[in-house]
Amino acid sequence: MRTELTLLGRNYCHLCHDMEQALRPIAEEYGVSVELVDVDQHPELEARYDELVPVLLWGDEELCHYFLDEARVRAVLSQIR
Repeated sequence: MRTELTLLGRNYCHLCHDMEQALRPIAEEYGVSVELVDVDQHPELEARYDELVPVLLWGDEELCHYFLDEARVRAVLSQIR
């Protein structure tokens, strides 16, 4: 089973783009995919995460928001790898 992370963000959000760029090499290193989801296209996600984006999720677990918590992401990926 391939592990997938979900990055919730917005097209016009520079923090979202920054987190995506910082996450890419880690995702490649651990062989995980990253699904990008625009919260503005999903009213339920916008209502829940509006001002928190970017938010990085593994399933329903929030790993970090605003900025990539590299240590936390690596710790989670190391355990599930």
